[in-house]
Amino acid sequence: MPAEASRVNLVRPIVAAVLGAVLLSGCAALGGGSRPLDTYELSAASPPPSGPRKRGVQILIAEPAALKSLDSVNIVIKPDAGEVQYLKGAQWADRLPKVVQAKLAQSFQSSDRVGGVGKPGEGLAIDYQVITEIRRFEIRLDGGDRADVELFVRVLNDRNGTVRAARTFAAQAAVSGAGNAAYADALDRAFNQASVEIVDWAVGRF
Repeated sequence: MPAEASRVNLVRPIVAAVLGAVLLSGCAALGGGSRPLDTYELSAASPPPSGPRKRGVQILIAEPAALKSLDSVNIVIKPDAGEVQYLKGAQWADRLPKVVQAKLAQSFQSSDRVGGVGKPGEGLAIDYQVITEIRRFEIRLDGGDRADVELFVRVLNDRNGTVRAARTFAAQAAVSGAGNAAYADALDRAFNQASVEIVDWAVGRF
């Protein structure tokens, strides 16, 4: 009996070691096989300091509205007008409306043309809201590869709830180069162009 007990005690560590090796190899196969996605941010535009200044005005940048195809981290590619695909192996750093909201707020801040810029929940006493709808934010592959951005913007008087002005802003930028980075760069350039125009137009309506 002691010999048998000794043999059982010897077998247990061996079985445990074998099971451990199998589990570790399984984990390696699951965790190491997929390539991480390329993740991209938009940059904030730097509008020129010229133009009207409304230093006593505080504004709120609302989170933009968007259709479901644009309300995600996916980067939209359109081989033609009626087909929606997503850029393989790439994503935005956050949902696109959140990224656009953050970068528009930074663009207004860097313009130094209003007294304060905030997002919902930041506690500012708001005079005006800048409300945006993302209508296009995509790479078009028909008729030359290009970024195509269209934003519909309203300026809302927060004191009485009336819309002061509304306008559509559209911008395009050619894709220069190949690969995911070239597509993201074109979208960034088109967004920057639209952002500069939005800031200049909106400040004149406050």
